[in-house]
Amino acid sequence: MLVSLTVGKVDAGVAVLLTQDNRLIEFPSVLLPNNISSGSIVDITVSRNHAAEAASATAFQSLQKRILNTYGVKAPSPPILRLRNATQTSLVLEWDPIDLATASLKSLSLYRNGSKAGSIPRPLETRSTKISGLAIHSEYSFHLVLRTTAGTYQSEKLTCRTHKMTDLSGITVTTGVLDPQQKEALGAALDRIGGKMIDSVRIDTTHFVCTEGRGAQWEKAVEMNIPVVVPEWVDACETEGTIAGVRGYYLNADPKARQLGVIHGSSHQRTTSTLSTATSANQGRLSAQPQRSPAPEQVPEEPPLTPFPGGETNGQPQAQTQTQEVGSQDGEDDLPPPPPPPKDEAEDSNEPAQNGEAEAAPIPEAKDEEPEAETAESHEETEKEQTLPQNRPEDDSESANLGGAKGKGKEGEGDFNEVPL
Repeated sequence: MLVSLTVGKVDAGVAVLLTQDNRLIEFPSVLLPNNISSGSIVDITVSRNHAAEAASATAFQSLQKRILNTYGVKAPSPPILRLRNATQTSLVLEWDPIDLATASLKSLSLYRNGSKAGSIPRPLETRSTKISGLAIHSEYSFHLVLRTTAGTYQSEKLTCRTHKMTDLSGITVTTGVLDPQQKEALGAALDRIGGKMIDSVRIDTTHFVCTEGRGAQWEKAVEMNIPVVVPEWVDACETEGTIAGVRGYYLNADPKARQLGVIHGSSHQRTTSTLSTATSANQGRLSAQPQRSPAPEQVPEEPPLTPFPGGETNGQPQAQTQTQEVGSQDGEDDLPPPPPPPKDEAEDSNEPAQNGEAEAAPIPEAKDEEPEAETAESHEETEKEQTLPQNRPEDDSESANLGGAKGKGKEGEGDFNEVPL
């Protein structure tokens, strides 16, 4: 179709064209010839391009099919949850990698017994989680909920139960610094109790067993707050038939805090007990001495003195024996007993008082040097000094010595020897 239009006004971008019925049409100036000015008449031919329409429709349909095959056919997959390991108070759950297809992830949450337990951090990277603080031998139900831009997807519910205290199959051990024989014996012991040994520290590692605290695996275990114990802990579990407490089996724990029953003869127990005997014995000698009651100091036995008539032969110190001999000689010479010293001199003197009362100074010294077990013997020596011949009449000096010797023999202390007169 041919149309004649009159150019009314020409601007830099738009030209105003007038039809025969005086209608205004805005037309791009760039499509007009270069020499056009106001008042010029131009002829414009308008026709329909069918080929171009068909090509455009074909391209549009191809785009729609590509969008459908990309975003409409494949949808995100529901997560698959399963149990990885179970102990008495914890469960380790794992799942397959999240398949989002072409959707975007919003969140991944874990539900326990129908209630939300928490959101999984970094869902595209994390594939397992550990739930601790559970009750012993109890049943729990878990499921995952995946929220995406393409909808919400939920996994099937997983029902699992924690172990009994006598079920040792959940023990998973990672070893550190160990002798080859110890490691081999440790693996045999774990097979007997139903546990397992893995090479690296993972989320399902329950205990880290080593004899020295060093190495990359040890550092990772400490960072993950995994108990680091000695191989004897596995012996205790096998012996007691239940999970043993780890407090007495840490690397720096006192071996005396361990409470073990009768250990059965196994290769692992013999290996570990042999290594720990020397250490525990040395530590036991150092720590046992302050705890037990100190034994009384034994004075080295001196050869018995030659008895004199009416005297006693015993293991008392020589100074006391000489005092008794002097008293006996005074009695034999029929000399009156010396007068008691004044009160001031008696306090300054280290010898026993002559007025029948024991001096108070030697008693505290004896308590400082010897334990309370010596109190009876100190009291007995005090009574003996009170009954020395100096304080007795002349006739009773010899009988006092004989009576003292007989009294000592009756007590049966083992330090005195009776000498027949």
